Amino acid sequence: MDMGITGCWALVCAASKGLGRGCAEALAAEGVNVVITARGAEALEATAAQLRERFPSVSVRTVAGDITTPEGRAAALAAAPRVDILVNNAGGPPPGDFRDWDREAWMKAIDANMLTPIELIKATVDGMAERGFGRIVNITSAAVKAPIDILGLSNGARSGLTGFVAGLARQPRIASRNVTLNALLPGPFETDRLRATMAGAAAKAGKSIEAVMDERRALNPARRFGTPAEFGAACAFLCSVHAGYITGQNILLDGGAYPGTF
Repeated sequence: MDMGITGCWALVCAASKGLGRGCAEALAAEGVNVVITARGAEALEATAAQLRERFPSVSVRTVAGDITTPEGRAAALAAAPRVDILVNNAGGPPPGDFRDWDREAWMKAIDANMLTPIELIKATVDGMAERGFGRIVNITSAAVKAPIDILGLSNGARSGLTGFVAGLARQPRIASRNVTLNALLPGPFETDRLRATMAGAAAKAGKSIEAVMDERRALNPARRFGTPAEFGAACAFLCSVHAGYITGQNILLDGGAYPGTF
């Protein structure tokens, strides 16, 4: 299927590895020029080099820095001639007990997982509407739909973003101009972050990481974890010309883990 987005420009946040990288790869495969960001310059440049080798017909630009700061956002936005596609992404805040979180912990989570995406949307959505095309995808979490007790910071911050986008996506001046805003809600995916989380659980249980990961796989109806590549493919479709009638939606990718009907 031709996604119809060849030649577009995408800004993909936190794209040096994991789900963000999966999205950048899938978009580049469709002929989309990408600006990729991350805090770690070394990993970011390594990813960019691989993208350029695999997809020589597209432009791949890098911006190393903290996207949660005004300076980091300004640098990322300036790297592209325009932003037709925005993929908001940030590492989730740490797990824990809400009794241990002070205001600083909450503000850090809200800044990264709610306010930064909103600032990037604010900077790009009107230009998209003026040009008559735009796709915004927020990578949030399955915890938005089924909260996880130890992920209170993520539950709160990401749900706040979800509520904001639900209203914005339905504004006629945006929706009628072929601009869509949606979220992808990942369950367990094979990423460094998942492995780090499993390492903590393994240490606490006195088990190997492999044993804990096998147990976690067995709990999922799909009996496996998702891959960044299939996550990226879902993102690329939402960014395509074929997804213009999908907006304000939260799409769960979790191998069937969520047990509800709605």
